[in-house]
Amino acid sequence: MSGAPTAQPARPAGLDLGLDDDDLVQCVGCGLCLPHCPTYRVTGLELASPRGRIAAMRLVVAEGAPVDDTFREAIDGCLQCRGCETACPSGVAFGRLMEGTRATLHTEHLEARGAFRRFGETIAYSVILPRRWALRAGSWLVLVAQRCHLVPTRFALPRLTARSLRTRLEAPVGPATGDVWVTPGCVMDAWQRDVHRATLAVVRAARARPMLPARGDDCCGALHVHAGRAEQARTLARRTMASMPGDAPVLVDSAGCGAAMKDYGHLLDTPAAHAFAARVLDVSEWLATRGALPVRATGRTVVVQDPCHLRHVQRAHGGVRTVLGQAYDLRETADEGMCCGAGGAYAVLQPGLAGAVRDRKVAALRAAAGATDPSAPVLVASANPGCLLHLRGAGIDARHPVELLAEALTADPTADPTADPTGRSDDGRH
Repeated sequence: MSGAPTAQPARPAGLDLGLDDDDLVQCVGCGLCLPHCPTYRVTGLELASPRGRIAAMRLVVAEGAPVDDTFREAIDGCLQCRGCETACPSGVAFGRLMEGTRATLHTEHLEARGAFRRFGETIAYSVILPRRWALRAGSWLVLVAQRCHLVPTRFALPRLTARSLRTRLEAPVGPATGDVWVTPGCVMDAWQRDVHRATLAVVRAARARPMLPARGDDCCGALHVHAGRAEQARTLARRTMASMPGDAPVLVDSAGCGAAMKDYGHLLDTPAAHAFAARVLDVSEWLATRGALPVRATGRTVVVQDPCHLRHVQRAHGGVRTVLGQAYDLRETADEGMCCGAGGAYAVLQPGLAGAVRDRKVAALRAAAGATDPSAPVLVASANPGCLLHLRGAGIDARHPVELLAEALTADPTADPTADPTGRSDDGRH
């Protein structure tokens, strides 16, 4: 009998998902994340949970499991709310794992999405979102379609108005003398520009002078990161950083955009990116440091809905309560910040799951407001454009916190005696 060692079968080569090995093995499978995962709560499926998705990633990387429809559905079905990160005692960086996996699937398995979806995503991510003029032109087309009753209500698009689309934001543009930058971004600037107007009014009421970027802030890249388009996201991040030079704080009134911009240090890994990310603040986070605002007590009740990227990623949701509590009677939900199902483009790509998750959130919001009648109005504050649109699609009166604050101001919200009126853009950018 030979003493030579028995040859072991070779382990199948797995697909490199671009993940950090330490992150991949950090999950111990305790299951404490399960109650905090909206897709697991709806489906009850292990593969629709953070633990199940990480196990699937491990099988692909270490065991050579195929990247098949089941794996892709598990990854595409994640809302990336990152509520699991808040609940995880091991500190698993699930967001990093999901972003890396989606980036690999985008570059290595894009053909599996189908020609129609690939075409639509290319138009959206490569043509429209990075170019403000293209988004505005498309928004005018949407406005005409809405007037002609050609837009299905299931799309939950905002009711666009010609006044909002054609009226520029009033603030100095470019590196003028000011205290803070306010970034308009892409979809929000086209579809919810009144939120930006409210932000400018409240910032002025907080005794600061806002500035608008001149060029380059067309899109921060948040939606691209979610979709696995990492290289496009890096390009947009560099443009965004260049549009707001200096060391003034960068105020963001979109929770998803703020989370992405605070992560530029990881995305680009340059000293400039880390320095820029440190300047980024959610507008409520900044307002909470300004002391009492000139607002009146309205006597109105507002239920606070925390956008996932404000609560679980930025961990800055306390600011909303600090500033809104000065003018409104605030109510909390009992679902520990469960996702509403919007998830950026998720509600468009996964309408079934998004709707089921939203139904649970709407029930929690109505319970917090004490509304027993399903038709009773419920006023909700949410600091993210996707959440606002998604909740409004279910009949909820969802408003951005700065809109509610602007309504409660006791001072003239347009007053800005230090602003230079000649600094406004004359090219239609804002």
